[in-house]
Amino acid sequence: MNLWVDADACPRVIRDILFRAAERKGIPLILVANQSLQVPRSRYIRAVRVAPGFDVADNYIVRQLQAGDLVITADIPLAAEVVAGGGLALSPRGELYTEDNVRQRLNMRDFMDTLRGSGVHTGGPATLNQADRQTFANQLDRLLSRVPR
Repeated sequence: MNLWVDADACPRVIRDILFRAAERKGIPLILVANQSLQVPRSRYIRAVRVAPGFDVADNYIVRQLQAGDLVITADIPLAAEVVAGGGLALSPRGELYTEDNVRQRLNMRDFMDTLRGSGVHTGGPATLNQADRQTFANQLDRLLSRVPR
């Protein structure tokens, strides 16, 4: 299993949790972004910088994905592609995307996009709080506990 991170919008606190988990479990962690990222020196952790552009990082992750890999992303279309490709997708808030709920999320995302396109102000996501961080860490631990050492 590889851990992939759609890192352009991944909160720093979530990356820190992932850094510790990769070291603890000895699992490769690859952060993909269109900007330079600072990552700790580790044989398990690396950053990949892709060209700027719409969905370039997402497309890179999808091309590299193997069944059973885990992708950390808040991007619903990317999560849908990961799930369809046999991977696992986890949001920075700890929500595990499944075939059922990713379709619902994608429909809601498209609906909200239509509203915004019509001039309706829909607001943005709530700030990541301590409960979200704990939920993410707990869900990550559950998923990584399946991986043999």
